[in-house]
Amino acid sequence: MNVFDIFTAHVRDAVKALAQSGDLASVPELSRVVVEPPREAGHGDLATNAAMVLAKEAGLKPRDLAVKIAAELEKRPEIVKAEIAGPGFINLTLDPAVWRDALAEAIRSGAAYGRGEGGHAVNVEYVSANPTGPMHVGHCRGAVFGDALANLLAFSGFAVTREYYINDAGAQVDILARSAFLRYREALGENIGAIPEGLYPGDYLVPVGKALAAEYGNALLGKPEAEWLVPVRTKAIAMMMDMIREDLAALNVRHDVFFSERSLIEGGDKVGATIQALRADGKVYEGRLEKPKGAPAEDWEDREQTLFRATDFGDDVDRPLKKSDGSYTYFASDIAYHKSKFDRGFRDMIDVWGADHGGYIKRMKAAVTAVSAGQAELDVKIVQLVKLSRAGVEVKMSKRSGEFVTLREVVDEVGRDAVRFMMLYRKNDAPLDFDLAKVIEKSRENPVFYVQYGHARGHSIFRNAAPVVGELPADASARAAHLATASLARLDDPAELSLMRKLALYPRLVEASAQAHEPHRVAFYLYELASEFHALWTLGNDKPHLRFIIQDDRELTVARLALVQGVVTVIASGLALLGVEAPEEMR
Repeated sequence: MNVFDIFTAHVRDAVKALAQSGDLASVPELSRVVVEPPREAGHGDLATNAAMVLAKEAGLKPRDLAVKIAAELEKRPEIVKAEIAGPGFINLTLDPAVWRDALAEAIRSGAAYGRGEGGHAVNVEYVSANPTGPMHVGHCRGAVFGDALANLLAFSGFAVTREYYINDAGAQVDILARSAFLRYREALGENIGAIPEGLYPGDYLVPVGKALAAEYGNALLGKPEAEWLVPVRTKAIAMMMDMIREDLAALNVRHDVFFSERSLIEGGDKVGATIQALRADGKVYEGRLEKPKGAPAEDWEDREQTLFRATDFGDDVDRPLKKSDGSYTYFASDIAYHKSKFDRGFRDMIDVWGADHGGYIKRMKAAVTAVSAGQAELDVKIVQLVKLSRAGVEVKMSKRSGEFVTLREVVDEVGRDAVRFMMLYRKNDAPLDFDLAKVIEKSRENPVFYVQYGHARGHSIFRNAAPVVGELPADASARAAHLATASLARLDDPAELSLMRKLALYPRLVEASAQAHEPHRVAFYLYELASEFHALWTLGNDKPHLRFIIQDDRELTVARLALVQGVVTVIASGLALLGVEAPEEMR
């Protein structure tokens, strides 16, 4: 039950009724008519833009049309009042029964409350870190964001594929192989001294060296690099990916597909085939590029090269597809990779990238348009940097990595739930300050604690109500069925109605968050919901008649327990979307 969809339909029906009665010459285009929460709570329960967006087509001033629509809407028994505000907005005050019905629906639906149906296939690619070491705290934010977005889309009815692109072809993995070979020599007893500049210094490569020594013994020593590079690289990448999977599992992040960049080149040159297909369509040509403004002369090479006509698809300049040595650019591989997504049936693609890739968005969106003939769409979500601190003091280094703080170290220190929630408690494209001390505080200032405590408090109320209503079933579905017959008409206090309105907002919140690809909205909503719930509980301390458990009034207690059931249902659902546990007890 989405109250906003229901009343959008009511508003559109009111406009149709005006046309049928002759007050309007015809039924105008109604797709732009929406119903939303009012900007200020004192302006009613809902607001609609109907008169504003329909006035021109109807040939009326917005306020004059608003008067007609409002009069028609007030004929509905569930609308107590329809008031006109400003240039023509209509604010609606609803009968409280609407909010009680929404609560009843939340209780009946349980974990399915707010779930969507019938979405199309969506590919969400996230993390895709180079397989050259353990995940760091920057990867952590992208991993959590991508995973929560995939959860949100799946809950909204989309067929989601979670994908990781393994960057296993290029200079970085060759450096990884050389670094691993150094550890191999170390494992065989050689004193390798300080790690040379340009190689990976972290201790995480020590197990790789030992594994190579166990597998090959001395066989690789003395051989030229051309002979040992491939087997060492293959082993190192495999072990790094195992480490990455373990790090992600610590965050409860899992992927459906791990796609190898090297597979685009080996076993059939898919990159070359993609370029040839684009060339046949006139989208690739041989030409020269002008020197970029501000580029140093020594970094610029004026030569004829293979170029993608990116400017035909909204980019600023055409883009090279081959380097001067004839090898493919990263961009060429990325085009072929996204072509493979299209070939696998994805018309809706979402990529989650780090902050340093912002300049790459236009060319990649242009490429997706080109390889799909405009049939596919790419949305790139940029995840900004994380500044890690402990009690306000910046944390910069890790002994394990030698360069950065690892994802696993952060999860081990503060717990998965704190990491996931706080990584989502800010919009993805805004920088994030993550304080390791703050996220384990047991206070309102720690959002994850405050929301989880709201869920635990609800279950505490269920347990404490036993002397009045009897033992409630521990199973959520059974408890909901037990409370479904509650006399919700007893819930008439403004604070109770406000909490019910907040619960009724959840289906719309989920739908809007999925459409915008913004899971942080769910985190914000949960904090607001928990705040209202905690406030109502506190109100009972000052006004005993508003307590959830009334010793001599079983009917009212059951009704309030039904309200609590609605709260814990929605908190548990929202936390599940974020990948965070909903505990029934907190100590």
